Amino acid sequence: MEQMKTMSRVSKMAALFVASILLFAGGAGAEEIRVMTSGAFTAAYLQLIPEFERTTQNKIVTAYGASMGNAPDSIPRRLERGEPVDVVILAADALEELTRQGKVVPGSRVDLVRSSIGVAVRAGAPKPDIGTLDALKRTLLQAKSIAYSASASGVYLSQEMFPRLGIADQIRGKCKRIANEPVGAVVARGDAEIGFQQISELLPVPGIDYVGPLPREVQKVTVFSAGIASGAKHPDAARALIKFLASPDAAPAIQKSGLEPIASR
Repeated sequence: MEQMKTMSRVSKMAALFVASILLFAGGAGAEEIRVMTSGAFTAAYLQLIPEFERTTQNKIVTAYGASMGNAPDSIPRRLERGEPVDVVILAADALEELTRQGKVVPGSRVDLVRSSIGVAVRAGAPKPDIGTLDALKRTLLQAKSIAYSASASGVYLSQEMFPRLGIADQIRGKCKRIANEPVGAVVARGDAEIGFQQISELLPVPGIDYVGPLPREVQKVTVFSAGIASGAKHPDAARALIKFLASPDAAPAIQKSGLEPIASR
C-alpha cells in the first residue's frame, strides 16, 4: 500500500514536471522517440517511461544493449549498423567516445545516475563475506565459478580489481564473462556460484539473493548519462525526455532501482 501511495505521488509530480517540459520544448506531441539504453538504467527507466508517454502522448520505442563490447546488441554495434535512435543512455565514458565518433551531439550529455557494483548468489545459497578486501579475496579464491558482465562493471573487475587483489591468474579459469544476458540469470540457473554486476541490474532478477556492494576500497562508481543521437529525428522531444529523466521528480524511481540520482535542480 505504501509503495502504491509513493508511486501515485511520483506520478502526480512527474505529470506536472513533464507538462512544464512540453512548454519548454515547444509543445510538440505524438512523436515516436527511439531510445537505446544500457542495463544499469533499465529498471528505473521502465518505471518512468509510462508516465512520460501518458503525459506527452509520445511513444517510446526502446532497444536494450551494453554500453560497450562487441555483442551484436551492444549500443556501439547498434549505432555502427545505423539503427535509428534519438536518445542513448549508457556509461558516461562510452557516451563520450560516441560523441568523439560523431554519433552523439556534442554538448547534449546529461548525467543521470551513479551506479555501483554489487554481488549476488543463487537464492537460498549461503551469502559469502565480502565486507573487507581480505574477505572478498578469500570469497573469490574459494568460489567454484564467478560471473561478471561484458560491459562496464566486468571490464573494471577483470582489468583492474582482480589484478589489484593479486588473484587475476588464480581465478581466471573459473571466471565467466557474460555478454548476452543478465549476470543474475546465470547465477539463478546455478551456472555460476557468485555474480558481479551493477546493483540496479542484479536487484530485479528473480532466483538470486543480493549480497551487497563491493567494499569501498575497490568499489567502482560509474556515471550513466544520456545524449541526443546525431541522427535524431525528434531532437526536441529527445531533449524533453532527457530533461524528465534527469529531474528531481524521477529520483524516487531511480533510488528504488539501486541507483543514486544526479537530479538537476
